[in-house]
Amino acid sequence: MVDAHRTFVIVGGGLAGAKAAETLRAEGFSGRVILIGDERDHPYERPPLSKGYLAGKEERDSVLVQKTAWYAGADVELHLGQVVTSVDRAGRSVQLGDNTVVHYDKLLLATGAEPRRLDIPGTDLVGVHHLRRLAHADRLRNVLASLGRDNGHLVIAGGGWIGLEVAAAARGYGAEVTVVEPSTTPLYHVIGPELGQIFTDLHTEHGVRFHFGARLTEITGEDGLVLAARTDDGEEHPAHDVLAAIGAAPRTALAEAAGLEMADPAHGGGVAVDASLRTSDPHIFAAGDIAAVDHPLFGARLRVEHWANALNSGPAAARAMLGLEVSYDRVPYFFSDQYDLGLEYSGWAPPGSYDQVVIRGDAGKREFIAFWLKDRRVLAGMNVNVWDVTDTVQQLVRAGRPVDPDLLGDPSVPLDSLL
Repeated sequence: MVDAHRTFVIVGGGLAGAKAAETLRAEGFSGRVILIGDERDHPYERPPLSKGYLAGKEERDSVLVQKTAWYAGADVELHLGQVVTSVDRAGRSVQLGDNTVVHYDKLLLATGAEPRRLDIPGTDLVGVHHLRRLAHADRLRNVLASLGRDNGHLVIAGGGWIGLEVAAAARGYGAEVTVVEPSTTPLYHVIGPELGQIFTDLHTEHGVRFHFGARLTEITGEDGLVLAARTDDGEEHPAHDVLAAIGAAPRTALAEAAGLEMADPAHGGGVAVDASLRTSDPHIFAAGDIAAVDHPLFGARLRVEHWANALNSGPAAARAMLGLEVSYDRVPYFFSDQYDLGLEYSGWAPPGSYDQVVIRGDAGKREFIAFWLKDRRVLAGMNVNVWDVTDTVQQLVRAGRPVDPDLLGDPSVPLDSLL
């Protein structure tokens, strides 16, 4: 039986929120669990939206975190398609868009991120897309299939992970693809120019055209439809559809309006939380994309937007809400699939933080591990088409000890011998 005297409210119907609800019940919490999401879909995982589901290889229901019947069975109250408009910290309540007021004893904010918008003429045309939500993926999946049938052109603004994954999916449908990227390689500010070139070659071999050193300045059209995309160097690219893949911003408006402490926007922004994911209000926690964690391992405030962070921070926040001891020190992790290339990245190596990149394996064959080092210490590692090494890579990052770069780059030396 649910104990109505204690109520935990979760704002955000994504992976972090759903896993938090699941964890509360798994840990024996018997009070009310209320999950509020502004989408009408049940909580789902986002990686398939630019990978398997977008490519037509996975069914729609496969992206759900839990089967829809699970929530009723676990006595989790769902308010889907509802926006939380305000948080009353003094009264410990949230107000919904329909003016419903919901009391909480503990509150978890897991409001996620929103795609950044192109601020140029023509973004109101029918064929301009973003990719963040399941509804976006539904629409884009149909668009890519149509482009493939009709030999249509897709222009992608941005050569980051989402842009490249969509490019791979689009080529799988047979669509023509041009990626416009301001830097000299894709992923320039994530993995650097040397490794970025590997992804240039990969996509070029699969028919993707790159236009580096440029930004979109205008999307032209006729009768509401896209005809072309223009760049700031005077080039014009034919286009039937345009995808804005220029990053995402944390959805912190609710937390800001509530007066919670925020992290420095110059370092990623987000809601400032301690290692237990508690905000500046002891009754409010934050997880997922919006949480800027005072990270015990890296000694810095980190905000991570990847799947694994939502997967793990939601449960960690739930345990902290229950009063359990929590120190969220996970090594950041993400993965990507593009054509026949699969990779896993572990660690934290922002631009300017490392002084050496070591390659272990054959980069030419795209079977290698790359390591980012600072003073011979491993900050991050990325295994490309090399498997079952993530635990060891994360242990090297976590150890923080100097490693001989020559041994690190020698495939004949067992990786775990360097721990």
